[in-house]
Amino acid sequence: SNYSVSLVGPAPWGFRLQGGKDFNMPLSISRLNDGGKAARAQVGIGDVVLTIDGISTDGMTHLEAQNKIKACTGNLNMTLQR
Repeated sequence: SNYSVSLVGPAPWGFRLQGGKDFNMPLSISRLNDGGKAARAQVGIGDVVLTIDGISTDGMTHLEAQNKIKACTGNLNMTLQR
């Protein structure tokens, strides 16, 4: 099921990404920091990141996704799939 989170900045957001087009894997959450912003927003390990700030991650490389997330200084809005 899909859900949206809006993490209030600034970074760190408290999660680590894995995957991306360059790895032939969907972008997903590989790690959460205890008590971090993502964990408090009920983000789950293994959840697939569908959009970052309204931009589809379809075809995004790992680095592109990281840069997109780094560019979000105020709020980080993501759509994820559980």
